[in-house]
Amino acid sequence: MSASPQPARAKRKKRAIPINPATGLPFSKGTMKMRLLKRLKCTQKFEKLAWQSGAQLVAGVDEVGRGCLFGPVVAGAVILEPGYRIKGLRDSKLIDRETRETLAERIKKHAIAYAVATVDVARIDQLNIYWASLLAMREAVAQLSPRPDHLLVDAVRVDWDGPQTNIIHGDALSISIAAASIIAKVHRDEMIRRWAPVYPEYDLASNKGYRSPKHLAALNELGPTPLHRLSFAPVWMCNEAQQEAFAFEDEEAAEEDETLAGDVTELP
Repeated sequence: MSASPQPARAKRKKRAIPINPATGLPFSKGTMKMRLLKRLKCTQKFEKLAWQSGAQLVAGVDEVGRGCLFGPVVAGAVILEPGYRIKGLRDSKLIDRETRETLAERIKKHAIAYAVATVDVARIDQLNIYWASLLAMREAVAQLSPRPDHLLVDAVRVDWDGPQTNIIHGDALSISIAAASIIAKVHRDEMIRRWAPVYPEYDLASNKGYRSPKHLAALNELGPTPLHRLSFAPVWMCNEAQQEAFAFEDEEAAEEDETLAGDVTELP
């Protein structure tokens, strides 16, 4: 008996990539990601699900500085008061400096517990940035007192002996993860500002250790400082060829900065 013919599969239509009217070229991946993050709503949805499962002390966990060329990776962990809602919480990348610092103070004032942990450049170069980020998050969680009974983590899984929920774009969806992102970002930015006068040629006050044209130019001319991540290609490849290789990524970063500059969040 012959097999019945299978119905033909419908071809998926490829989504058209939006065009930047200023350049006539498709928007960069970075810009498209920022657009997505802006559309997401930061709520208590995941906290409520954890509470319904029996958890009482739910901690949000996140890291910042993973893509930097300079300085440590920093993680934050926060257990928010369930009955107090801090307005304005969202992914720290979508908030201007003044608003982040104001929110960080509110988070610390109204949190049941919070902690920040750093992993320095030597450890980053030894482990690689992925494992160093996980280590920073684990250490931040370990510092929390009282101890949480459920973790909400941005995208990854932390080495921890308790239940956890891993959420893609968690810092844009969960208020606890957003809070962790904010206190970690404020802490790291302050660290970089203190180092900026020591290494003025690298424009750290502006780029916070991330890749930028001025940062790359200083690396090319002066080489890395003791606080640069030697395992990162733009650092150990600091020459003219490297600058050309990463020119497109610099343009993407600049485009992201322009996108963020137009997204100033005012606190209520």
